[in-house]
Amino acid sequence: MPTFIQSPSIIKAAGNKPKVIEEFIGRVNTSTNNISIARMRSPGGWVEPGQTPEFDEYTIVTRGLLQVTTKTGTINVTAGQAVIITKGEWVKYSTPEPDGAEYIAVCLPAFSPDSVHRDIDSN
Repeated sequence: MPTFIQSPSIIKAAGNKPKVIEEFIGRVNTSTNNISIARMRSPGGWVEPGQTPEFDEYTIVTRGLLQVTTKTGTINVTAGQAVIITKGEWVKYSTPEPDGAEYIAVCLPAFSPDSVHRDIDSN
């Protein structure tokens, strides 16, 4: 039997500016632990602390530019492109362009605040 998701749950985001996270499938909205699927909308100049997550994250940018920084360098991911970050890899996301960005993030297993392991003192 299909599960219809009428609307997402809004999740509090980390970072220096307000970012909207709309979780459609995941721990909060559907009590799903094995995957989370969320739409992200972040403003220009947004940056979040670095993190070393316990999940793989698959991100598809639908508008703007998402900057993805790892220990090996920085990748600019634009609309129509995607990036994969594997669990245990340190990563820092930001949207440096004035118009910000919108993107879809899929996490396996599902995102949780306890499994993201954010840096404490960096932005």
